[in-house]
Amino acid sequence: MLPDPAPPGDRLPVPVSLLDRSRTREGEDPGAALRHTVERARRAESLGLHRFWVAEHHAVPGIASGSPPVLMAEVAAATSRIRVGSGGIMLPNHRPLVVAEQVRMLEALHPGRIDVGIGRSLGFTAPVRRALGVERYPVETFAEDLGLLLAHLDDQGPVTAMPRGVPRPPVLVLATGSGLGVAARLGLPVVVGGPVLHGDLAPLEAYRAQFRPSPQCPEPRVVISLDVMIAGTAGRARELLLPEAWAMAESRATGAFPPLRPDPPQRLTPKQEELVEQQVAMAVSGTASQVLVELTDLVRRTGATEVLASTSTFDRDELAAADEALAALAPG
Repeated sequence: MLPDPAPPGDRLPVPVSLLDRSRTREGEDPGAALRHTVERARRAESLGLHRFWVAEHHAVPGIASGSPPVLMAEVAAATSRIRVGSGGIMLPNHRPLVVAEQVRMLEALHPGRIDVGIGRSLGFTAPVRRALGVERYPVETFAEDLGLLLAHLDDQGPVTAMPRGVPRPPVLVLATGSGLGVAARLGLPVVVGGPVLHGDLAPLEAYRAQFRPSPQCPEPRVVISLDVMIAGTAGRARELLLPEAWAMAESRATGAFPPLRPDPPQRLTPKQEELVEQQVAMAVSGTASQVLVELTDLVRRTGATEVLASTSTFDRDELAAADEALAALAPG
């Protein structure tokens, strides 16, 4: 059963956080994307947002972030209050002990500020998967590795993850489908996005029904993650979503996710045009009041406890304005 609907108001009923994927931009050095991520985190903290998460992608021209723990360390060092996390660390690419020790180092250096989002996505293309050494990763293996990671973080693993004695930071599962069942059995909160938010909510209902309370998470908890864009008009908000939509459509045709660009590729095929429209439709966008209504409804329908917004566009000034407008909708 979902929580009672929140009463309407001028603020969202749940905290708001940002997921930044360190998007590269056409004509710019990729390192600038990482520096901007750190700058954006500082601004997110000043705006009072709840968390700032970074991503893991490998050999993708459009994304500079390949090592969440390294970037988390830089973001946490550049800020003082905001929670810093991974959206996420992809467990197929790492041994649980290594992840545990990286996380413990971060928690020891920045006590009470570190979150660990764990996913099971493989590399973007077959060559990347081969380079990472993992071409298959069944959910059973994910469940085993995730259980071992938790054991290391609880000082119950077969060896000691150093530094020892560090409190376990929150662990969340980036999940759809079978991953939700793994999270439920382990008593972990989930981060969900994509089709789960736009169609049948049965997977979330199953997660709640199967949930086994844990000391760290006594009740099921759902964070919803999606593209959000706020601008002065609905039309302008839609325009700001297009650079990401063009990149997604182009990646389906070329197998390479490209840097953001201010203008569309020279010619989009009818299929790519369709993909662009689908991508835009998946986002929540419009004026601040329009976004408030839509996000509030989505929180009500999903029973979410938090919104993790992956706001992105080519123009960094427009992006900063969108972040500020989103922060103004967060609870005071």
